[in-house]
Amino acid sequence: MPENLNLLRAFGGCFFIFWTAFNTALVDVVGSEQQIPLSVVKLWASAFGGEIKSIAAKYSGSQLLQKKYKEYEKDVAIEEIDGLQLVKKLAKNMEEMFHKKSEAVRRLVEAAEDAYLKHEFDADLQYEYFNAVLINERDEEGNYLELGKEFILVPNDHFNNLPVNISLSDVQVPTNMYNKDPAIVNGVYWSESLNKVFVDNFDRDPSLIWQYFGSAKGFFRQYPGIKWEPDENGVIAFDCRNRKWYIQAATSPKDVVILVDVSGSMKGLRLTIAKQTVSSILDTLGDDDFFNIIAYNEELHYVEPCLNGTLVQADRANKEHFREHLDKLFAKGIGMLDIALNEAFNMLSEFNHTGQGSICSQAIMLITDGAVDTYDTIFAKYNWPDRKVSMFSPLFDGKPKISTLADVQENVMEYLHVLSRPKVIDQEHDVVWTEAYIDSTVSLHDKLADDQGLVLMTTVAMPVFSKQNETRSKGILLGVVGTDVPVKELLKTIPKYKLGIHGYAFAITNNGYILTHPELRPLYEEGKKRRKPNYSSVDLSEVEWEDRDDVLRNAMVNRKTGKFSMEVKKTVDKGKRVLVMTNDYYYTDIKGTPFSLGVALSRGHGKYFFRGNVTVEEGLHDLEHPDVSLADEWSYCNTDLHPEHRQMTQLEAIKRYLTGKEPLLQCDKELIQEVLFDAVVSAPIEAYWTSLALNKSENSDKGVEVAFLGTRTGLSRINLFVGPEQLTNQDFLTAEDKENIFNADHFPLWYRRAAEQIPGSFVYSIPFSTETANKSNVVTASTAIQLLDDRKSPVVAAVGIQMKLEFFQRKFWTASRQAINCYLIDNNGFILVSEDYRQTGYFFGEVEGAVMNKLLTMGSFKRITLYDYQAMCRTNKESSDSAHSLLDPYNAFFAAVKWIMTELVLFLVEFNLCSWWHSDLTAKAQRLKQTLEPCDTEYPAFVSERTIKETTGNIACDDCFKSFVIQQIPSSNLFMVVVDNECFCDSVPPITMAPIEIRISLLNYLVHNESLKCERLKSQKIRRRPESCHGFHPEENARECGGVSGLSAKPPLVLLPLLLAIFSR
Repeated sequence: MPENLNLLRAFGGCFFIFWTAFNTALVDVVGSEQQIPLSVVKLWASAFGGEIKSIAAKYSGSQLLQKKYKEYEKDVAIEEIDGLQLVKKLAKNMEEMFHKKSEAVRRLVEAAEDAYLKHEFDADLQYEYFNAVLINERDEEGNYLELGKEFILVPNDHFNNLPVNISLSDVQVPTNMYNKDPAIVNGVYWSESLNKVFVDNFDRDPSLIWQYFGSAKGFFRQYPGIKWEPDENGVIAFDCRNRKWYIQAATSPKDVVILVDVSGSMKGLRLTIAKQTVSSILDTLGDDDFFNIIAYNEELHYVEPCLNGTLVQADRANKEHFREHLDKLFAKGIGMLDIALNEAFNMLSEFNHTGQGSICSQAIMLITDGAVDTYDTIFAKYNWPDRKVSMFSPLFDGKPKISTLADVQENVMEYLHVLSRPKVIDQEHDVVWTEAYIDSTVSLHDKLADDQGLVLMTTVAMPVFSKQNETRSKGILLGVVGTDVPVKELLKTIPKYKLGIHGYAFAITNNGYILTHPELRPLYEEGKKRRKPNYSSVDLSEVEWEDRDDVLRNAMVNRKTGKFSMEVKKTVDKGKRVLVMTNDYYYTDIKGTPFSLGVALSRGHGKYFFRGNVTVEEGLHDLEHPDVSLADEWSYCNTDLHPEHRQMTQLEAIKRYLTGKEPLLQCDKELIQEVLFDAVVSAPIEAYWTSLALNKSENSDKGVEVAFLGTRTGLSRINLFVGPEQLTNQDFLTAEDKENIFNADHFPLWYRRAAEQIPGSFVYSIPFSTETANKSNVVTASTAIQLLDDRKSPVVAAVGIQMKLEFFQRKFWTASRQAINCYLIDNNGFILVSEDYRQTGYFFGEVEGAVMNKLLTMGSFKRITLYDYQAMCRTNKESSDSAHSLLDPYNAFFAAVKWIMTELVLFLVEFNLCSWWHSDLTAKAQRLKQTLEPCDTEYPAFVSERTIKETTGNIACDDCFKSFVIQQIPSSNLFMVVVDNECFCDSVPPITMAPIEIRISLLNYLVHNESLKCERLKSQKIRRRPESCHGFHPEENARECGGVSGLSAKPPLVLLPLLLAIFSR
């Protein structure tokens, strides 16, 4: 080996001679159809490949590590992973974890109902409670504010390091509600008994995070207690009754028809309030609900005409679609409510018979300022005697109920509480689980770092009922209790080491939406991390998009247990690269929840696992080395069960567990045994690296900065050949560089890419920057270590180095050249070396479009089409401030004056003031604003064909022929490309990797393919209904359903309270 290395180095010094000959030969062929001399390029590629592999192998210690694992080959047992048994075991673990959370919530329900049963309402009750907004606040004289007593807060790492009080809860009251309203004070008083249950739950299960009680009266009791901060306008808009966990627990799935009066009497502020009311109703609908909206005057106007006579699922996309159409409503004509009611009843009946909807509760929401007659004949025809369709009129109940936008929320909430009555009367405490969402309960975003504050979680919730006998038939809902379960806690139950390098686990809801999946991207970056509007309703088919027939998705939705296989294209490295492989999927349901669990294992090395064996003493000795670290997001030991363990790293926990110092620690014995084995086998490399560093000459290979290794158990070792302050890439292998470290759902990027290379070869790459231009100054090289020399052998480890880009490029360049451009590209077509340094990191097709196009045609590279159904695209959108302006007292005043004037003029003459009403006097400021909106995109990735090692070609350009040579660099993923630079192919455009939004052209969409738009709205993926339904109870008092049965003639000035409200401010 040393002799070969010396020959290669000697050869490197002779490059000038070869390139002199090359340039001489090139002069004779420029402008002809002859190719660039292949033999010279091949010689250069071979020499460079030999030298760079020698450097990578030497400093990574790959050969030493391979040898050490080979020494233990006879002592290890290789097992094929049984995917079905694995997924069943994981599902059982999750079931037990979810059950513990459910039991904590059940204890809260029992305590709350008992406390209310013993409480007698006192309208004069005075009670000083801890108000979450006012705690620790003082007046100008230094005295605590009323409801703002001293409340001790201490930062707690279990709660995102927020200052909390783990002894007490506190209470948040929405800004639009009175803190000392008797109903709130009484509710806060009796719910105080939940404090000791909160604390007891936390003692029993220290992994619990937020526990809470959301009252039907609007207040929110949260444990541990925390201070809430108003927004910049001094407002806290949070209302617990708006949250999905509250709505799901309080009501059963429902089909809702919303009827909106657009007769002439509804113009102006009334129509604005009506639209806001509809929007608020839509907020109360979830993925298990179905709806439609019909506007009526003397005719019926479906808000979405193509959905005539049917209902659609209330997913986010459909609700937003209808919201956009609400803006097109305008008021005119006479309201014929009887026509609308007949249509609504017929539609609910027919839709129910199709079996497509909720098959549970049904309701009609009537948005009008009054009624011209009673409709007992219609009710008798459709709704008596069973009265199974509930009816509500949020705006009017014999008298005006909503006169300002601030009233909308409270009145809309009434219908939820009515729909909860059958469940309350049945006394059924159904456990509900929400889809994944980002915790934003507390407005502390300014105090939280991005990764701390935005936590993906699910909530388990249960309703709380009144058990008083005298109120049983009224079905009084007291509120909802719940607790949050972070998704990262689910991941802790998954042994990543058994899933292999590319394997992963995922879970979905009964609607097919993702609960957890490594490809779920709930955030996007624009200055700072933000939530995507549709992050909580990403369907499994949008990330496992190769399954065009939804075979996997539908089987999981239907709670089946089984296996499915398909070829997949998994993107890595910020979506720039693609790995093509075959995955085997195993799936089953998680009992006691609406979730199903899946596990993906990649074929080949991903299906195998091996067990090694060393003594605890040997392993502990080698774990003591300072360069050893473990994956902090993997669960070797459960450090959440006891507060005194939470500060431990996983490595510290293992050491204390093995030495018997922490007998209460619960650890994965099998994983720890494999960690000990890897620690022993990889230990000699530390001495090897140290020896290299000590013997490293002043100038020899000075560009190599870091050597590293990782094993299948998440064990890592790192060695620096330069001081930490001299590192070119300071973030590499740190928590800031998440793609290059072991985390909860994937192995490091350099490990994953090395595993797909030919054994013994290195994969080289330049790390991609998050910025538009790639400004990386380092090159990473890594190679995989296999136990056996075949595909069934598990990849036991990967090793590599990181070196300066300038050092890497210097090894490539040796002499000046003329008439050619020379590039070094990787197997995905990205430039590592170019004479123009600015091109480093660019895709080759952007620089040499004609050559890349020819390479694709010849099969040297192939294009792979990828899809991103979670993308964000820039769009120009018209923004309007009209709704918010009505919340401003000045704009509201002028709006009220306009309304009065309009009514007076209408009273005197029949005149259309619509255009005047919708003038700038409405304080409606419209302008174009560039925003990021969810979209679907298609984009290409490129992969070299492994069987093609070298290619020459000529490209016919406008008035010349452009010749090129591509030659693979031995034992690597690199290619040397030499291109004639005296022939320009400007007519051939560059090939880019820019994503293209998938959408039908506007004209085609609106005119020629209207039916496609309609079919998309109507189409529903397979979903599974919740198992529980409480749509009707015969003991329920039907006359208390929003007062619709008592509709009477409308008063002349139903919005007069608006004016009174404004002047009373």
